[in-house]
Amino acid sequence: MLEFGQKPAAPAGGDLVRDVSEAEFMTEVIEASREVPVIVDFWAPWCGPCKTLGPALEAAVIAAKGKVRMVKVNVDENQMIAGQLRIQSIPTVYAFWQGKPVDAFQGALPGSEIKAFVDKLSGLAGDGGLGEALDAADQMLAEGAAVDAAETFAAILGEEPDNARAYAGLVASHIAMGNADQAEGLLGAVPAVISAAPEIEAVRAQLALLKQAANAGPVADLLDRVLANPNDHQTRFELAQALHAAGKIEGAVEELLEIIKRDASWNEGAAKAQLFTIFDALKPNDPIALKGRRRLSSLLFA
Repeated sequence: MLEFGQKPAAPAGGDLVRDVSEAEFMTEVIEASREVPVIVDFWAPWCGPCKTLGPALEAAVIAAKGKVRMVKVNVDENQMIAGQLRIQSIPTVYAFWQGKPVDAFQGALPGSEIKAFVDKLSGLAGDGGLGEALDAADQMLAEGAAVDAAETFAAILGEEPDNARAYAGLVASHIAMGNADQAEGLLGAVPAVISAAPEIEAVRAQLALLKQAANAGPVADLLDRVLANPNDHQTRFELAQALHAAGKIEGAVEELLEIIKRDASWNEGAAKAQLFTIFDALKPNDPIALKGRRRLSSLLFA
């Protein structure tokens, strides 16, 4: 279990939904709800709508991956607790948080409303400290502690395998360590549900730039050649790659913009494509990306 929050370890799939009796209600619902929201489904074997609602509710709870739990109470076998909660028709669903009922509904609901109900409850307990852990890992990476950052991102993924920010952070950590093969392998195995997330697109761009850096020529030599022949777009393009590899991102952007200014269609728009790769690798609010996008727009739509 992670130690960066109060979130309890997510139970195994079978433990997220269970049948309870009146004798277990205090422990499995009232006390358990002090750690995680608990949904109580009051049902009976002879109830037709219950046969539709129950499985749909269970699926939504399991999809929440431990952020909410569910118990099922057969009203025929547990009439006392049903009477105490004034259950007059079934299915009736109660939600408990911090030992108290916080929401309820009667009858079957469409799938979208069931999901909204579960999502609302899932948010009551917060993210269990994952946000703080992600911030800490990002800070480690920014400060050069890529190994520690990778360990933290991996731990977060142990809790939430589809967390795009953590997955991208793990890839970025390997890029920072120069482990291009490991980074590429991770990107090849990225879960489909997050494969198009902006964070994932950013590390894809970072990896592409890292590979280019391996073949980048000496900046000084390329600069001399460009000064000697300003219309040598291929050399200027290689100069932009070399500047980026040397950490001179703004200089790389300037050279690519110069190519577009002179010949926007050169090499089937290679300079523009390279610019977008650089922009994608930066944070959306990075001043270099913001300024570069504005200048690119002015060149293309002047």
